This record gives sequence, C-alpha cells and structure tokens, in this order.
Amino acid sequence: MYYVCKRIEVAMAHQLKLDYPSKCTRIHGHNAIITVYCKSETLDANGMVVDFTHVKQTVSELLDHQYVNDRVDFNPTAENLAKWICDHVDHCYKVTFQESENNIAAYCREEGAL
Repeated sequence: MYYVCKRIEVAMAHQLKLDYPSKCTRIHGHNAIITVYCKSETLDANGMVVDFTHVKQTVSELLDHQYVNDRVDFNPTAENLAKWICDHVDHCYKVTFQESENNIAAYCREEGAL
C-alpha cells in the first residue's frame, strides 16, 4: 500500500448554526490547516498515488478565500468540512482540519485510521 499526505493552508470564513449561544454563530474567519491523506495499492502511470498539486488545487478551489456557507448545504463545522474534503479528493481516506491552533477535527473513512 502506498500512502501520501498533503498539508494545505486556506483562508476561509464561515458561520455555524448552533442550538446554544456562541460567538461562532456570527461570521468569522480562519486560516485553516488541512492535511489530506491518500492511499492506493497501485501507482498511476506517473508513479503517484495522486499528484500533490491536484490535491492542493481541489482543496483550494473548495475553500480558499471563500465564505463556506455559500458553498455547502450543511453546517460548516470542522468535522463536517473534513468529511466534505475527503469526499472530493481522489484516493482520500482521512482529513484533519485545524481551524485554530488548539482546535483540530478529523474524518477517517476507516475505523482505527487515526
């Protein structure tokens, strides 16, 4: 099995829909650090699991300098965004989404993949 990961920084804004009072229900921004993990049993014709540039382009097009609420039809929490990214990147099995220094969410397609 071959494994690769790509770390990407994006500037984004969002507004959470919560059932309790929180400052996060107001529009606010993050310089998020997203790490995308991909794997494959075989390499493509170029000798890659996936091109790092393609991973960065995909994530950047989804999130960089975006008001995320206009891009998604779900509550844009870090957890939900991690899964959404995983669903959009070829061969992806895990995504970590760090929205601030001490707040990191992860989504894994496989149990025990953390």
